[in-house]
Amino acid sequence: MKPMLLTDADNIPEGQDWIYETKYDGFRCLLDWSETSITLTSRNGNRLNEMFPEIIQFCHEIQDKIKSLLPIHLDGELVHLQNNFKSEFVVVQTRGRMRKADAIRNHSRRFPCHYVAFDLLKWKGKDITGETLMKRKKQLQSLFAKLKLPCSVNYASKEPLQLIEATENASMMWEAIHIHNGEGLVAKKKTSDWSSEKRTPHWVKVKNWKTVHVIVTKYEAANGFFTGSLFKDQQLLDIVTFRHGLSDDEFQALASLFTSNGTKIEAETWRVDPSICVQINCIDFDGKHLREPRFHSFSFEWNAEQCTWRQMLREVNPIAETVPITHPDKPVWPKMGVEKDDFLYYLQVVFPYIGPFLHNRLLTVIRYPHGVVGERFYQKNAPDYKPDFVVTKREEGIDYLLCNDIQTLLWLGNQLALEYHIPFQTIDTACPTEIVFDLDPPSVQEFSLAVEAALRLKVICDQFKLETFVKTSGGKGLQVYIPLPFDTFTYEDTRVFTEFVAEFLCEQEPQWFTTERLKKNRGNRLYIDYVQHQEGKTIVAPYSTRGGELATVATPLEWQEVSSQLRPEMFTIPTVLDRIKQIGNPFRNFKEVGANQPFEEVLKQLTEL
Repeated sequence: MKPMLLTDADNIPEGQDWIYETKYDGFRCLLDWSETSITLTSRNGNRLNEMFPEIIQFCHEIQDKIKSLLPIHLDGELVHLQNNFKSEFVVVQTRGRMRKADAIRNHSRRFPCHYVAFDLLKWKGKDITGETLMKRKKQLQSLFAKLKLPCSVNYASKEPLQLIEATENASMMWEAIHIHNGEGLVAKKKTSDWSSEKRTPHWVKVKNWKTVHVIVTKYEAANGFFTGSLFKDQQLLDIVTFRHGLSDDEFQALASLFTSNGTKIEAETWRVDPSICVQINCIDFDGKHLREPRFHSFSFEWNAEQCTWRQMLREVNPIAETVPITHPDKPVWPKMGVEKDDFLYYLQVVFPYIGPFLHNRLLTVIRYPHGVVGERFYQKNAPDYKPDFVVTKREEGIDYLLCNDIQTLLWLGNQLALEYHIPFQTIDTACPTEIVFDLDPPSVQEFSLAVEAALRLKVICDQFKLETFVKTSGGKGLQVYIPLPFDTFTYEDTRVFTEFVAEFLCEQEPQWFTTERLKKNRGNRLYIDYVQHQEGKTIVAPYSTRGGELATVATPLEWQEVSSQLRPEMFTIPTVLDRIKQIGNPFRNFKEVGANQPFEEVLKQLTEL
């Protein structure tokens, strides 16, 4: 069987006969699951088991739960979720091209993928493709409910199998897709059946096109394609070739301009100096090229100098109209050349990683209205002018902000809230969800003390069989995290552990470490702050930027990076953006690790000492 194909449309079909789903940018894939085999098959009929082992492994883990319903056959998409409405295609594509088992295993650990299902084709061995879509959907929901798997897509959930939720409200879904920069929407007739490899008018896809300005620099008469470029670091960079979308008159006019006024560089290839600007529709940028490009229009009012890498990134990642942006070119970190728009782009990219830590936590931000060179102030209370989508929680007379979605994060970013500080618990519990040791050297020149303290802390935690995570503070120190089971241990419980560890380290190396709170009494020693870990106190969130002049970020690290070569200034907004693409998120399994920490046994050991 090969997947049923969708029909392209520019407009969303409306009416009571239709339901609507998010279209995810990944690999269309059929999952054939029997008692003896589990097979992922691509749209082109290729077996994908070896490239996506995390999906296959999970299916084997729940085989006993689903045994009575087998064989089943699912239609869905292999995705790497950035939020609930967007998948990062480049990650899925990279995995699909891998062949070496070690490389695949490492990639699946750093960039885990999901299989999101939207249709059920076989149920208990019976072919149900001839049933109506709504009947198939009902059985599919029953399947996921029985397996206790997510019945809607949740990017923060590590469950590899999830269900794509459908709705009858097209406008609400389209708005959500726009806000989250998703690929598009699929409209399906409720009465539609499922036919292998058939392109049907009953399944319609509407793309969320992004419009990018480029300079037309080259024309190849042999194939009729034009090349679009932009400026990056004062050099022209080719990012697209296009022909589709041009009318006959537009094509002839553009081709004639090149052949009449351009420089012939090959037998049938002409080039012109940067002067002609056009708009290209695309669905995304893969790091080198615009994806699915088609000509939109000429931009006679644009100068070639305006077509830049920075401009392209913003056009490919637009901010929804519900989050008005003011003064996007305002300098925020002048020394680093980072403007407000660069900062907002950073927040868009890191939302999948910072979002789970901000979710349902009483937020304290530090705002720098004029950038880091100006005044700053703390803000806890939600202002009267907050938009309707911002959620708050009243505690002790303060209407705290809750940053639970990307709109809120971008709204805060537009106000130049540069630092995001969170308590050690969510609003759902009075217990800490993690222990954090703040390792604070006297200055950045003594950062090596923080490295030494972090490594010694890890040895202690390893002996207690506690898994740890580490990040830079974004300032002059490091912070070591120990995730905990949710709503289980009190601050009094954690104090038993934190005080023991801090005192032990200070006894081992009193010339290096101290728990003295008064700076004047610390001398040149590193302060191990365990007293700060209590209710009402906060810590800077992972991936939060900081207000220093270097645009540094509180950056999660791999433990092997914690060495004498480590320096806090290595982790700035530009380097962290590149880092995410290369290694993913070192805190990706934070919640799952916490659920299995043997902290009860640790407390028993300490109370018996």
